[in-house]
Amino acid sequence: MFEQLLNTIKRDNPKWAQFQDLLIERQIAAKTILLNEGEISTYAHVIKKGCLREWFNKDGKEITFQFFFEGQAVASIDSFLSNQPSLYTIESIEPSIIYSISKVKFEEINQLFPEFKEKFQELMYQRFKSYANLFLSRIKDSPKERYEDLIQNNPQIIKRVPQHYIASYLGITPTSLSRIRNRK
Repeated sequence: MFEQLLNTIKRDNPKWAQFQDLLIERQIAAKTILLNEGEISTYAHVIKKGCLREWFNKDGKEITFQFFFEGQAVASIDSFLSNQPSLYTIESIEPSIIYSISKVKFEEINQLFPEFKEKFQELMYQRFKSYANLFLSRIKDSPKERYEDLIQNNPQIIKRVPQHYIASYLGITPTSLSRIRNRK
C-alpha cells in the first residue's frame, strides 16, 4: 500500500522531490530498538527491507504482539498522535532499511498530500482489524489453531522470525510451540 502511494507521488516530480526530503532512509542492525516502552513516539517508520516487531514487558517477560515486513508502516500510533508514553517497544528482528518521518514532517505531509492522509487512515484501519483478529483468536482458538492460522495466513512469520518470538506472539511457551510443530 505504501508503495502504491509512493508511485502516485513519484509521477509528479515536484511533489516527489518535496516528499522525498521529508523521509529519512536508515539502515539498522538486528535488535535495534526504535522506541522503548514508556517513551513518547516522535517518529513513524515504513519498512523498505527487513522485519520489526512490537512487544511489551510483562513481569520481566517480553510479549510480542505484532510483526511488520516490507512495505508496512510501524509506529506507536497512540503515542505518536497523542504525545502519551508508548505502551510497547518497537525493535528490529533482522537487519533492516526503514524510512522514518518525524511527527512534524508527518503533519506537513498530511497537509501537502491529501492522498497520503487517506492511505494513512486505511493503514490504521488495517492495523486495528489485525489487533481485533489477534484478540479474538486468543479468546476462541487453541494454541494449535492459532499456529495453523499463522502458517496459512502469515507464512513469512514462520520463515523469518525466531521461534521464541513466534511462541510469544501465539501466547504459548517455546516448548509448547515445539510440541505443536512436532505433531504435524
